[in-house]
Amino acid sequence: MQVKIKDVAKHAGVSVTTVSRVLNGEKYVKDDLKSRVNRAIEELGYAPSQIARSLVRKKTNLIGVIVPDLTSSFYSTILSSIEEMASANDYNLLVCNISEDIDKELKYLNVFQEMRVEGIIIMHEKINEPIRNFIHKIKIPVIFSSVKPMDQKFVSVIIDDYQASYEATKYLIELGHETIGFIGGDMRDITSGQNRYSGYRNAMTDAGTKLVFEHIRFGDYKVKSGYDQMKELLSVEHPPTAVFAVSDDMAVGAMNCIRDHNLRVPEDISVMGFDGSQLTELVRPTLTSMEQPIQQMGKVTMDVLLKQIAGETISMSDVVLEHRLVARESCRNRNEATRM
Repeated sequence: MQVKIKDVAKHAGVSVTTVSRVLNGEKYVKDDLKSRVNRAIEELGYAPSQIARSLVRKKTNLIGVIVPDLTSSFYSTILSSIEEMASANDYNLLVCNISEDIDKELKYLNVFQEMRVEGIIIMHEKINEPIRNFIHKIKIPVIFSSVKPMDQKFVSVIIDDYQASYEATKYLIELGHETIGFIGGDMRDITSGQNRYSGYRNAMTDAGTKLVFEHIRFGDYKVKSGYDQMKELLSVEHPPTAVFAVSDDMAVGAMNCIRDHNLRVPEDISVMGFDGSQLTELVRPTLTSMEQPIQQMGKVTMDVLLKQIAGETISMSDVVLEHRLVARESCRNRNEATRM
C-alpha cells in the first residue's frame, strides 16, 4: 500500500502538520523533529505527491509547450534551448507535439489548464477561433516563439522574416543567378509562409530579375517536401540555376533530389536554406542558410515568459532578434565562373 503523510507522522511521533512543514522546507521546526520526520520518510519510503504539494503551494513549476512538428530540426533545436533555460530556473516542460494538426491543440490547451501550468509557449500561428477564444480567456501567460500570429495581444519572439528572405534572395542574385527557384512554406502561415515569399518576390522584382512562376513551389517545411518540390522544378524545360528553400529541411531534400538526378550542388544548381539549424553543417556540401538565432530565441522566449509569470511589468511589443546569412559550400558564384 502507498505510504501516506499520516503514516509518516505516526511513525515519527509527530503531527501531520509538522510533517507537512518539514516537506515544504518551512522554518521554525525544531532540529530533532526534522530528524525524526526525515528518518521516518526514509524508513517508510515515503514519496510526497508533487500534485498535492503544488496545490498547497499554488505553484506547479510547469510550462506547457505546443510544438507543430518535433521531427523538424528547427523546432527540436529551439525546444532544447527552452528546456535548458527552464531547467536552470527549476521549471519543467510539458511538451505537446500537434504534428501540424490544430484540432489537437485545443485538447492539449485544456490539459495545460487542468495541470495548472504557469505559462504556455506556442510555436505555430494557425490559430482558429476556438483556440483564440481559449487563450484570451485563460489567466495563464502565453507567448509565441518564432512566429507572429495576427492576434496582437500576445508577445512574439521572432526575426524579421520578410527582410531575411529578401536578403537571402538578393545574395543569390549578387552571385550572378538570374533564374532563382523558390520552395516556400504553408501560405496559411504569415511568418514563415507569406512573409518569406514576399521577401523573395520583392527582391527579385527590385533587382529587375524576372519572376518565373513555374520556378515557384510550396511545401510543408519537411525534407520529403523539399525533395518532391525540387523534382518538379527539375522537370520544367529550363530549371533554375539556384533554389531558395524557406527551411533547412526542405533545402536538404532539394539537395538530395538534385544528386539523385545526377546533378551537382553547387556546380549545376546552388541551394540556399533558411533557419541555420544543425543540418547545415551535417550535409555535404555544407548548406548556405539564412540563420535565425535559434538558441537565443529559445532563451529569450523563456526569459520573457518567466517575467510574465513573476508578475513583472513588461513591454507587450514583440522581441525581434537579428538574423544573419551564413555562406557555406552549397552556393556557387556564377560571376567568377563567367570571368574564368
